[in-house]
Amino acid sequence: QVQLVESGGGSVQAGESLRVSCTASGRTSEISAMGWFRQAPGKEREFVAAISWSGGSTYYGDSVKGRFTISRDNARNTASLQMNSLKPEDTAIYYCAALRGAWAVQRMRFVTNPDYWGQGTQVTVSS
Repeated sequence: QVQLVESGGGSVQAGESLRVSCTASGRTSEISAMGWFRQAPGKEREFVAAISWSGGSTYYGDSVKGRFTISRDNARNTASLQMNSLKPEDTAIYYCAALRGAWAVQRMRFVTNPDYWGQGTQVTVSS
């Protein structure tokens, strides 16, 4: 089993930056990719970003390209999401996810039920 714990959410003004992190524990050797999803009230969960655990390949959702950057620190089993130029529409609960197996980073964008989920962290952007 793998446990994921998010941290770093909060409230900011539009145009500001925020960084959220996800730390994995347990059988972390199983992880092939980690990613972030978000869900705003009344909306479906949305893919935000993903990163492979070995090679650092990254993918981003269209709505965050150019503003968000995902990174990893293998030594600390942590994936972080740097969010710049935040907009009110970025307001959501941000969930960390992890996948096992081959092609994990490529699959992350399409999965509805990752192998592991974090508990979520609230990000609120006010105008």
